[in-house]
Amino acid sequence: MKIKNNDIILEPLSMFDHVRKSFNTAISRTDRSQIGQFLTPAVIAYFMSSILETEGQDVRILDPGAGTGVLFAACVETLISRKNRPLSIEVVAYETDRIILPYLEETVKRCESLCKAGDVSFQGTIRVEDFVSSAIAETENSLFVVPGKRFTHVVMNPPYKKINSQTAMSRMLYSAGFEVTNLYAAFVWLSMRFLEPGGQMVAITPRSFCNGPYFKKFRVAFLSMMSLRHVHVFISRKKAFGDDDVLQENVIYHAIRGLEKPKSVTISASEGGDFDNVRTLSIPYSHVVRPGDRDAFIHLGVDNVSFDVMRRIECFVSSLSKLNLDVSTGRTVDFRVQEHLRQRPQQGTAPLIYPCHFQHGFIKWPVESGKKPNAIASSSETSNLFVEAGYYVLTKRFSSKEQHRRVMAAIYDPFKVNAPYVSFENHLNYFHRQGKGLPADLAKGLALYLNSTIVDQYFRLFSGHTQVNATDLRKMPYPTHEQLLRLGAYVKERMPDQETVDNIIEKECEDYE
Repeated sequence: MKIKNNDIILEPLSMFDHVRKSFNTAISRTDRSQIGQFLTPAVIAYFMSSILETEGQDVRILDPGAGTGVLFAACVETLISRKNRPLSIEVVAYETDRIILPYLEETVKRCESLCKAGDVSFQGTIRVEDFVSSAIAETENSLFVVPGKRFTHVVMNPPYKKINSQTAMSRMLYSAGFEVTNLYAAFVWLSMRFLEPGGQMVAITPRSFCNGPYFKKFRVAFLSMMSLRHVHVFISRKKAFGDDDVLQENVIYHAIRGLEKPKSVTISASEGGDFDNVRTLSIPYSHVVRPGDRDAFIHLGVDNVSFDVMRRIECFVSSLSKLNLDVSTGRTVDFRVQEHLRQRPQQGTAPLIYPCHFQHGFIKWPVESGKKPNAIASSSETSNLFVEAGYYVLTKRFSSKEQHRRVMAAIYDPFKVNAPYVSFENHLNYFHRQGKGLPADLAKGLALYLNSTIVDQYFRLFSGHTQVNATDLRKMPYPTHEQLLRLGAYVKERMPDQETVDNIIEKECEDYE
């Protein structure tokens, strides 16, 4: 669609989609994955540029992983089409892929022509160099003060690639104070240091940075330097970059450099690139980033149902630390102790519990027909893999994206498994009290709570991946000791059905209110 504004006709960015698809055809998926390169669809670029605020007469745009330049081109078009145009626009674009450089050069020329037609001064610079190395070199004098010119805007779709801890880049980042595990976090962290006070960033990245231990230092730095204003969630992980076969959950976020936090954050959602059917919700900032949360999790509710989940979960005001409980990851990594595993229990072995032993909210052991071993030999080499028999609550650490539930819990009942010790496999988390079992009714109440729909819905709000890590579970709100005991009274030989579990939890919330 052409946009006419003050006699300037802005050609659509569909040409970029043609280039992107041609590039994807010419360059294998494997080669693109090795450098983390996935070009931005034009419709997403337009949406990202629409989020930016465009106050100011002199605009300086940084695109640290430019590709074909679709992001800064969309930004320039947006600026030109608005009523109050800037007096000047400067673009600095980083790109190291020489195959794509001719397309990037054409984009710079196109932006220059648009600005000339709009009587806006334009300067475009392409830097054919590694952004990370360059940015560190330019900012190495200080972790907080960036010498020289800063930018008013950053637009980016950074590379999605894990950083090998043994590489020179990893050592360079670490020595400069950037402890990150993925290139996209490094790009964002470095870019926000180039922003002037009040400068804006709009980026599309995997959602995985929102929680979990791996991105904690990045989140803390991001939320201390930037004021989060808008987050857009793609409900389907298959559609945003569908023709690239990217199955990560991606989000777009808009943030402004400055310490003052807004009263609310705009959360929007769409299935994929269909931005004509966007759902939008304004959520208090304190619900997105909880005050006092040392891990700085970012909670993303996307509709009124999600907001209702956050409201309802507030009836549970306790925590694992208040309950004197903790949760740990199962100690046994089976491939490391292969020679000690036994298919069936025998003399000198202890139970080894896997996710396959979950049945009706309890652990059923042994499972004779399963492919997994049921036992592990007890010896000096395996002694550190066991815990004493007792009541434990187990959750599965992994689930498929399409699985109905993310949080799935079961009770290890020592009276159903006759053994003095037990080992939990690494694909499980286990709740315990100082390394030992829990009181029976407390364990049953905890398992019932974890198996409720409200817990599963709440967990999905802030978890951008299919893993259920111990760190995530520690961040959850929990019922009080008295509430857990009441809930435990409903659990007999098996967990009640889902509808009954949810009704029990709903009644507990009503009684609280």
